[in-house]
Amino acid sequence: MLDLLPDLFDNYADKLTLLPPMFKSYGGANFFSGQVVTVKCFRDNSKVKELLAQDGTGKVLVVDGQGATDCALMGDMIAESAARNGWHGVVIFGCVRDVATLKTIALGIQAIGANPIKTEKKGVGEINIAVEIYGVTISPHSYIYADANGVAVSNEALDTSVLNL
Repeated sequence: MLDLLPDLFDNYADKLTLLPPMFKSYGGANFFSGQVVTVKCFRDNSKVKELLAQDGTGKVLVVDGQGATDCALMGDMIAESAARNGWHGVVIFGCVRDVATLKTIALGIQAIGANPIKTEKKGVGEINIAVEIYGVTISPHSYIYADANGVAVSNEALDTSVLNL
């Protein structure tokens, strides 16, 4: 199966909220899901790098980069670290870079754009707070489900075994 969200919405429409269709898939994984860890940062990916260097087994990092598109909050080295540490995916309300290389990494990555410019490293950001992206509140410990059709949020883990993944 390459498409996760159509079947999820067919079975769990009342438990899912779809983020507006602004996100594009950049990672090597066609679809991904997991429990949410959040980080809010602005033009500084220090906390993104810090979190993705930790064990993320079964988790998805949601990065509220406040929609800034003038620099990238993740590139190939941070994505490789995330994949090594068991993260299922990363959703970035901001940009990524090294996009050709990102497609070769076994990690789900959704972002609103690409920009080759790196961020400054100031160590600034907030971890595990509720974030709002396009009017949708995403809380730590909620769940993300994503594929080429988009990104959806649920307040509970959904049984994907009914989908024959």
